[in-house]
Amino acid sequence: MSKILVVDDEKSIVKGLSFSLAQDGYDVVCAYDGEEALEMLHSENPDAVLLDVMLPRLSGFDVLRQMRQFSNVPVIMLTAKGDDIDKLTGLDYGADDYILKPFNILEVKARIKAVLRRTGQKSAAPAAGTRLISGDLIMDTDNRTLSIAGREINLTGKEFELLELMVRHPGKVYDRESLLKRIWGEDYPAEDRTVDVHVRRLREKIESNPSEPRYVRTKWGVGYYYRDPAR
Repeated sequence: MSKILVVDDEKSIVKGLSFSLAQDGYDVVCAYDGEEALEMLHSENPDAVLLDVMLPRLSGFDVLRQMRQFSNVPVIMLTAKGDDIDKLTGLDYGADDYILKPFNILEVKARIKAVLRRTGQKSAAPAAGTRLISGDLIMDTDNRTLSIAGREINLTGKEFELLELMVRHPGKVYDRESLLKRIWGEDYPAEDRTVDVHVRRLREKIESNPSEPRYVRTKWGVGYYYRDPAR
């Protein structure tokens, strides 16, 4: 049974989400402000988080920024604003997805299933080839860990999936649309900047000089690819 943390200061929304998710067999825990959300993250260890942007005490963005220092649990942001700045800020801080209010509960459930399906791979039985080695870069795709030159690097779920896809196919150029479909799913709204934000964050973590990337390179006018440093 997957545990979902629902964070929103509107009790009617929390009640509705909790009831509907529980009907689908989820274990639901709730928080109504940012500080309580951080406490629940530590104590409840949820499998996914529905996180409202506008919260008392700490905003959803503040919660997300702090939790990414200790947790890679997938986060779906809930926002009443349609501004791109809200979406991009959430993605920039490490959100996996976002849903605009008012939302359809079926869409919420579909997004939760999608992020759990992707992150659920880490609990599956180890398969052959779960350890990817490229020069001084080592990825353990079963335990979802990454190290470069012996230094462990903490990636979000989407960042890990982007890098894993490209490391498995060095030199292959992926355009933004194909990356959106492969990593976020066929039904994800097509927004090129979503990919760009995640690639930028990935480079900031794995590259010694993000402006001159060694691993994740850009094919101008086409897309992104991984350059194997051992070749």
